[in-house]
Amino acid sequence: MQAKRILTFLTELMANNNRPWFLEHKDEYNECRADFEAGIAQAIVRISEFDPEIAHLQVKDCVYRFNRDTRFSPDKSPYKNHLGAYICAHGKKALRGGYYLHLEPGNCLMAAGGYWLPTNILTSCRNEIMGNIDEWRRRVENAPFVKLFGRPGEGKWGESSKGFGLESLKTAPSGFPRDYEFIQYLRMKDYCCWVRVPDTFFEGDNWLNEIVKAFQIAKPMMDFINAVVDDYE
Repeated sequence: MQAKRILTFLTELMANNNRPWFLEHKDEYNECRADFEAGIAQAIVRISEFDPEIAHLQVKDCVYRFNRDTRFSPDKSPYKNHLGAYICAHGKKALRGGYYLHLEPGNCLMAAGGYWLPTNILTSCRNEIMGNIDEWRRRVENAPFVKLFGRPGEGKWGESSKGFGLESLKTAPSGFPRDYEFIQYLRMKDYCCWVRVPDTFFEGDNWLNEIVKAFQIAKPMMDFINAVVDDYE
């Protein structure tokens, strides 16, 4: 993937986020997007080697649209400042956890897991964790997972270099005991782990090996959550 070229285009777009400029540079955008999509196609192949559930996916099932939905936003910039792809067996709009790749100048990252879960599913996840806490801890407290992603509350989305959980409640969720020994896992509002990477990360071919390592570490946690989500989808 020619990440440098893609990120250069996105940097220029951030300073000129308007339709006339974009139309003048539409060919460049199309070339960058095609290159990004080729990289995602490679990622699907590599990830499917350890997660065959995603082997059927096509690139269009994973890559997000570039136009922003500005209907309810005070920011009327028409285009995103990043390219992103969600590699999930049920598609990019699914609640099921998957693998996410994000190219944005100064904020490239890879992530895995489930996020923005509805309250009923989140409650079921919490009950499942509480009822199988030893198994859950084996999946999220092993040395490779903690080293790569950290523990709940240690990382802050948008600021930290890594993290486990985008948001957490300040206290125990309704219906759960406040004095539960492992309450940090029940306070989580999502079960997503991420690592920010340098802009140079996606250059060359080694990035495929690195995402495979990271996603293999994250997969047991994600499988635990997906077993709950699958009861609803």
